[in-house]
Amino acid sequence: MSESNPSASVNQIGQSEPTSSYADPTRRALLTALAGCACLAAIESAAADDEQPGASERPQKADVLVRAEGDKAGEVITAEDLTLGGPPLRAWPKDPKTSVVRKGSRLNEVVVVKLDPNELDETTRARAPDGIVCYSVICSHAGCPITAWVKEEQGDKNVLKCMCHNSEFDPRQNAQVVFGPAPRRIAALPLSVADGAISVAAPFVGKVGAQQGG
Repeated sequence: MSESNPSASVNQIGQSEPTSSYADPTRRALLTALAGCACLAAIESAAADDEQPGASERPQKADVLVRAEGDKAGEVITAEDLTLGGPPLRAWPKDPKTSVVRKGSRLNEVVVVKLDPNELDETTRARAPDGIVCYSVICSHAGCPITAWVKEEQGDKNVLKCMCHNSEFDPRQNAQVVFGPAPRRIAALPLSVADGAISVAAPFVGKVGAQQGG
């Protein structure tokens, strides 16, 4: 953003006057107040979205997954959006009937990645259609978000990694811990795929969040 540039700030709130007029104390106070109101309105709007009925409920059967970050945040994720072997996408579940995105609780955020089905163990394959696996993004150690997709510390496969304390989870083996202090695997979210559309097939399997409760 460019709030430090007066002309940029003026343009953001729809002003077209020369920046020299911004030196007038009265006008400066008015523009500052308007900018403050705009920011407050945006914050209140975001808070209202998070407080919508169902926003804090855990993922429900038939929910779709939408991107949690980036330029395409909020867009529905399809099987075609996923590249075999990663990288994963962070996502929120969304109620397709009410359009409510369940981002009222950080424990609802997930990570989804497409892997070779032949690399998955039997338990993982059973809930990963076309090799698409989905897990909670919350590390089971201290509740930090899992943010990395890197080569494992003791091998050559990419794994999900929490950079806070270096815990690693193998998404091919039910997200079991393969390195670091995490006490247990991260919760898995079973999926289904129909005509390229990804949806939640069942609630989380396993405890969501850290050992202290996330």
